[in-house]
Amino acid sequence: MTRRQVAHPSTRRRVPPDAQWPAMPSSRLGAVVGSLLCLLPVACAAPTAGTGTAPGTTSATPPAAPSTPTDPVEAALADLDRREQVAQLVVVGVALTDLSPADDFVAEGVGGVFLQGRSSIPADELAAETARWAEAAPGPRPWVGVDQEGGAVQTLSGPGFADLPTTARQGRMPAGELAALADDMGASLSSAGINLNLAPVVDVVPEGTEDGNAPIGAYGRQYGSTAEAVTAAAGTVADGLAGHGVTPTFKHFPGLGRVQENPDESRDVTDGVTTRDDEQVAAFGTLAGSDAEPFVMMSSATYTRIDPSAPAAFSPVVVTDLLREQLGFDGVVISDDIGAAQAVQDLPAEERAVRFLEAGGTLMLTMDADLVTEMIDAILARAESDPDFSATVDAAVRTALTAKADAGLLSGS
Repeated sequence: MTRRQVAHPSTRRRVPPDAQWPAMPSSRLGAVVGSLLCLLPVACAAPTAGTGTAPGTTSATPPAAPSTPTDPVEAALADLDRREQVAQLVVVGVALTDLSPADDFVAEGVGGVFLQGRSSIPADELAAETARWAEAAPGPRPWVGVDQEGGAVQTLSGPGFADLPTTARQGRMPAGELAALADDMGASLSSAGINLNLAPVVDVVPEGTEDGNAPIGAYGRQYGSTAEAVTAAAGTVADGLAGHGVTPTFKHFPGLGRVQENPDESRDVTDGVTTRDDEQVAAFGTLAGSDAEPFVMMSSATYTRIDPSAPAAFSPVVVTDLLREQLGFDGVVISDDIGAAQAVQDLPAEERAVRFLEAGGTLMLTMDADLVTEMIDAILARAESDPDFSATVDAAVRTALTAKADAGLLSGS
């Protein structure tokens, strides 16, 4: 589906002010005047006592006030109990080798499913699965997400999906060629019922350091070595996705371009270089306000020159102070994997869920499906005992549902 269009009001035909009306024959004019004079006694008569209505007329019923359209976010909130609201904040990974668990998660009302792994499933077969999930959802329809970047990171490559070059090669394409590729990417994902892509990558990997940058540069996942090059290419890809109703995700804020270890595989991943005013951070700020209505995904590394006390995903300094306030992003902030990733294993699962929301996050992504209930329970328990945290949950749920309304995933949107 495409983004909603605003209809332009129709133009009314008007008579030019200098137009000349045709003259009325004198015989007809006299007849009209005579008829009007005959009506004057009735029209000018005093109203009948107690009615306020002139004799010979009928009391009219006032027109009914126009009905106010129901706001889809408010309607969705009213239809969800507290547990169902919190479930909307969870996106759970489901292996492409066995999609059957997605049926249960969708029936339980989770916010979305992420298709984990690599698959050559044809687009039309996947479309049948995603259509069934949309139909089975008891409330808002779910996000169905993938990692469709290119090269080694391409979730779907079966019939209906073109082989994508690495992101590094995409960044060297002429602008028109990249725009065509992005348009095709958006069209193919949309045809399969995918409405969320956890891409494009906005991490800036300095030239000459690619091989030592395990999560990004080593796989050619960067669009370039400067913020200018990355911003231009990532923006083009995001527009191509959004043009077909696929929500793009800029990742991994505030940037994984300077770390050495991969947060999925290593603990204590740190960046000791990036600051609040770094060009890598500025690239996210430029892109986050785009018309593509993007998500922003958080990094799980720790940035010692921004907030050395916690991984970025759990840091109010990074999420709220830097991303939301300094850069002005008010949309969906989604975590990287906080279920199975090694970088978060020092924290209990229930603490990860609570701390991510406290930091200013919106959607929690977990590749460990067994943690879904535990995370929801932890959020509910904390909200029950802490009014301030309960208000934080309210705000996150509203942000999540607003994004679904914008994507056409709510009734009436």
